[in-house]
Amino acid sequence: MMDVTDDRHELKPEVNLDDSQDTDEPAFEWMRTSTASTPAAHRADGERGASEEPGSGHDRPESSREAKAPEAANGAPEPVSAASTPGLREQSPTSALQVRPPEDEVRRRTEQREAAAKAKPVAPRVLQVLMAIFLPFLLLIGAVRAVATPAFLWLEYFRPGFPGDGYGFSVDDRLTYGSYALDYLANFAGRRYLGDLQLPTGSPLFTDGEVGHMADVKFVFLTAYAAGAVLLAFFVVVYFVLRKRRGAFGRGLFAGAIVTFVLVLGLAVFAIMGWQTFFTDFHRLFFANGTWTFQLSDTLIRLFPAQFWMDSAIVIGVLVLVVSSLTIIFAWPTKRKSEASDAELAAADDQE
Repeated sequence: MMDVTDDRHELKPEVNLDDSQDTDEPAFEWMRTSTASTPAAHRADGERGASEEPGSGHDRPESSREAKAPEAANGAPEPVSAASTPGLREQSPTSALQVRPPEDEVRRRTEQREAAAKAKPVAPRVLQVLMAIFLPFLLLIGAVRAVATPAFLWLEYFRPGFPGDGYGFSVDDRLTYGSYALDYLANFAGRRYLGDLQLPTGSPLFTDGEVGHMADVKFVFLTAYAAGAVLLAFFVVVYFVLRKRRGAFGRGLFAGAIVTFVLVLGLAVFAIMGWQTFFTDFHRLFFANGTWTFQLSDTLIRLFPAQFWMDSAIVIGVLVLVVSSLTIIFAWPTKRKSEASDAELAAADDQE
């Protein structure tokens, strides 16, 4: 009777679904070394060596046995490396960073850090120096602008003791013509603004020389006003920059007020000692020779006599001295302000 085998009970060969054809060999040399040094590799080598029988053809090569001979002969162990000994790691190249430097070096670095922390920033100091330099010019320009107005002209013409015009101008005539001259200094009109003005007799109010000098004065005034606007904008920006540092802006104003006070006092002494020399040197500084001298009968001299310029200089000096004095009083760096400022600076540094 024929045996019939059931195909259903036949053992089918296993199918290898991994078609990558990768081997068990490590991809890199360092991986091969570390793999060989693992305990599992040592155990596998030991099991393989134990399973092999002597004389089976799988004995160690003669060279390996000879390599061990010097160690046994000399009695000194071979150098041990991390690759050949399990559990032993080489020293990392960055382990030198964990070595503490000498005490002198630590102390020096600590002192440098403390000095850097205590050092005050340079930018606020520079801004305070600029404030001290620019504040005198800003106050002088502001005082000049306050004087060059019809209101001051009215006060001058109506104050007791102001000299009258010996050539026939009344106070009303002076106030009208003088206001034209002052308005010309502050507007953007050309020379015709003054050149077309006429007296009741039909003759020109100002000569060509007078109109030319007023044009030069106008250029100086507009330049000063523009510089004053720039300086005012500078102080506004500095205020917002230094407002987080309590007392910094005030110290800059205080230094500038001191400089202004000393400067104005020096100019006042120079003017009192010789007004004519002071007035002449001032005009020579801004105008060419021969362009600012006129006859007593000319309109500019009749409207603005020497007494007007003396009073103007006094009022300008007094205004600047008053403002600078008030600034010194209110911005005086007291001890309490300094301590509060230092405490706020320290708190700001800690937050940063």
